Amino acid sequence: MKYLRILAAYAAQPLAMQREKIEAITAFLVEQSSGVKFSAAEIEARTIGKREAAGVAKSDGNVAVLPIYGVLSHRMSGMEDISGGTSYESLSKSLRGLLADEGVKAIVLDIDSPGGVTRGLSEFAAELRSARGIKPIIAQVTGNAASAAYWIAAQADEIVVSPSAEVGSIGVYTSHDDVSEALAKAGIKKTYISAGKFKVEGNQTAPLSDDTRAYIQESVDSEYAKFVADVATGRGRDASSVEAKFGQGRMVMAEDAVKRGMADRIGTLDDTLERFGVSTRPEILRNHVAAKEAQSKASATWLSKVK
Repeated sequence: MKYLRILAAYAAQPLAMQREKIEAITAFLVEQSSGVKFSAAEIEARTIGKREAAGVAKSDGNVAVLPIYGVLSHRMSGMEDISGGTSYESLSKSLRGLLADEGVKAIVLDIDSPGGVTRGLSEFAAELRSARGIKPIIAQVTGNAASAAYWIAAQADEIVVSPSAEVGSIGVYTSHDDVSEALAKAGIKKTYISAGKFKVEGNQTAPLSDDTRAYIQESVDSEYAKFVADVATGRGRDASSVEAKFGQGRMVMAEDAVKRGMADRIGTLDDTLERFGVSTRPEILRNHVAAKEAQSKASATWLSKVK
């Protein structure tokens, strides 16, 4: 039950994330906590997904490929252990290092993510957008750039979408589980002893009051407004155009994304690297790739021991 509580805390904050992904992780954790045991390989497949990470390719001019995979969050957390995801903190650190590296002539963001939390996201988006003009920054969508991931992609100089990839899911949500009836059936009555009028509002042991619902809605609306504004700024559009034409919360396939102005062209990662003088099958430095794979396997092994 420990990891279900981590997930509940994660889901209670404003999310810019595909609903299907967090529901899939929830279903897995329910099975895991009920006693079903999975191997490390099964856990990796269910929560992280196998994929080949890109590294730093070198040719006449060096091109850095920065992976943005899995669930996105502000800092390292239990959800990253569960999902094999990426933190805005680590992305910021990597970006600053690549911008300062005179050997790196261009930066390609290799994106395959269902999105994540909004906390810390607008700050990283602003940092990424301000890096424009220092070096070319290309967002290469190799899988999904959903929600928070598209928020990031929109700050790059250009968005390139692989033929089978999708972008969008522009929206923010949170959730509240009312477990009061379930607790009553179990003979459990929880009592909060608190100070501060709103300290325990929105807890799971009671239905939401109209006042609390309005307060939470205000928070979601505020994050959504930031999302739309950042996408509009990054893509050179006005906010009303983004809201009307950029999917309205739905995912959009590559060809349609280009037509709508959500992306600039269709192409693979190899195509993008070739444009910067890197051969289609480059000799790739695997140092941070090995670290990424080790992180995924360690997370899966750790979760396999959870009861």
